[in-house]
Amino acid sequence: MRVTNLGGYKSINAYVDGKIALFDKTDRDFSALFETMFSERENIMYEKSEGYRIVKTTYGQAKDDVLRLSASIRSIFSGVPRNCVIGLHMENSLLWIELFWAILHAGFRPLLLNLRVDDTRLEYALKASGAAAVISDKKTFTVKTVIASDIKKSEKPAEASVFGSSVLLMSSGTSAHVKLCSYTSNEFYLLIRNSCDIIKRCKTAKKHYNGELKQLTFLPFYHIFGLVAMYIWFAFFSRTFVQLNDMSPDTIVNTVKRHGVTHIFAVPLFWETVYKTAIKTINSRGEQTVKKFNKGMRIADKLAFCPPLYHAFTKAAFKEVRENIFGDSISFMITGGSRIGCDVLRFFNNIGYRLVNGYGMSEIAITSVELSSDPRIINAGYVGSPLAGIKYSISDKGTLLVSSKSMAEYVIVEGEKIPRPDVFDTRDLAQEHNGRYRILGRADDLIIGSDGENINPLTVEEKIEKINGVRGVCLIGASNGEADIPTLVVSVAKYTDRNSLSSLDGSINAELDRAGMKSRVKKTVYTTDNLIQGDEFKLNRRRILSDYQSGKMALITEDTAEVPGELDATETFVRGCFATVLGKEAEKISIKADLFTDEGGSSLDYFAIISALQKEFGVPFPTGAGSGLSTVKALSDYVKEQMKNADKTV
Repeated sequence: MRVTNLGGYKSINAYVDGKIALFDKTDRDFSALFETMFSERENIMYEKSEGYRIVKTTYGQAKDDVLRLSASIRSIFSGVPRNCVIGLHMENSLLWIELFWAILHAGFRPLLLNLRVDDTRLEYALKASGAAAVISDKKTFTVKTVIASDIKKSEKPAEASVFGSSVLLMSSGTSAHVKLCSYTSNEFYLLIRNSCDIIKRCKTAKKHYNGELKQLTFLPFYHIFGLVAMYIWFAFFSRTFVQLNDMSPDTIVNTVKRHGVTHIFAVPLFWETVYKTAIKTINSRGEQTVKKFNKGMRIADKLAFCPPLYHAFTKAAFKEVRENIFGDSISFMITGGSRIGCDVLRFFNNIGYRLVNGYGMSEIAITSVELSSDPRIINAGYVGSPLAGIKYSISDKGTLLVSSKSMAEYVIVEGEKIPRPDVFDTRDLAQEHNGRYRILGRADDLIIGSDGENINPLTVEEKIEKINGVRGVCLIGASNGEADIPTLVVSVAKYTDRNSLSSLDGSINAELDRAGMKSRVKKTVYTTDNLIQGDEFKLNRRRILSDYQSGKMALITEDTAEVPGELDATETFVRGCFATVLGKEAEKISIKADLFTDEGGSSLDYFAIISALQKEFGVPFPTGAGSGLSTVKALSDYVKEQMKNADKTV
């Protein structure tokens, strides 16, 4: 289908060149960026579902709202000097976008506050930036706080004025010290030019569906990945953003399909969760389905040498699998922010999607995306070659060095303002092959073993995390008062029994032995805690180390693990139903484990189990999913009680 919302241009490439050329003729400040970005008034900027309705907002409508909000902000902060910092603390929404531009238009500098960090770090960011106030959707701060919903749009739009000079972002918050990164309109201009490099080199990156390109607002706008790659890149070219009303799996899938979303950018945790859910669904459909799927994956691997054949096969062979995930509107997906497993990349690309790895940091923005058409390169986990205007090199310590004018103009670290360096050391360990780069881990995470050699946690973790029964793994250097002891922290299911834990320990030791790491990893501990907690999107190694050494971590040993007992016939059958639906070995499922909270089951899984039990035992069940009957033990006891009562009435 022909794309019609291209400002009168006949092709996407011509449209991109034309819009950049128009922006080149301006002063390239935030005022010019705003006018250029919102120039195609009839294009749809934002969509969201409200019940059965899809509500759409055009770029023209949003621009009018920005001007009216700007007038209100000027009035509310009339005593605040121009170019002062105003914090913005909100979840993704149309109003977030409008207030972001309204703050700039009113002559202030927005500080994009990270909703996933604690109050101490938020208050530090406000103090370090000299913020005069915060606009928030609910939270209050020590500086003047205005609730976003209380800001009424002025009847009269604000007149043109000098925009704020920069935008400030916070680092992700997984490190001990929060950094503030300042970006001017010139850095944004260069970052937009970098996106043109992607469009020109990768056909799927610009692919539309039913004439439209729609980006799912999954990543937070206050994060560098979400602000630049998800918002700025696509808003400059007047594409559409689709709101997620919540982060539940059903909402994500339904939103993608209902709105015809074409692009999703997310962190590895998201892709890994989708991958595990899909594999569980495939396993639950029986041995023949699993064999057919695995055969298809092997054929795809063999065809990877010829991308046209590969894509033709994967599109045809895995249509049903895609339909059960996102459908066929999706054309381009990017992962970034931390390491992603090659098995996850292989899964998504082999079933007919395009999932590639990207690289960036709060201090340097987005610097590379893997744009190869060769599935073998994509699935190997490369982050690509540096984008136009960016230079990569590797230091003598093995860390990635970046040179670019699109990096933050300055960074505030512990109150000190540090200007953009000529060369920035990312502290990420990297490897280069034929101009492409792979990230191997963080230099700061290296652990010095007893032999004096460095241990890269990722090389150990990627071996252990694939073992059945491992929910998560993190290698830490736990201090014994004299030295750091390489300690493997393994997360297991809450009701892992003694036999299962012993078997898992044997498998882990065998894998460490095969990897030549058994003598170097001095200790393995097991916990029922999730290693990634709360709003974290990747391993927070400092917190995990702190939780372990302070005794906050819930540890499990063979002495404290549940002792497995013999199951009666009913319990054996019920546990077998759990195993079939969940795609797990029956012996790995505790009779006390909850289907939903411990095993990750869904309402559909529950009803599948209930249906099997009704067919086998002929007993009625409550209509509500769960109803307190969500463990093997509870369901078995319920079945036996119902059958006992039935016998009494005979």
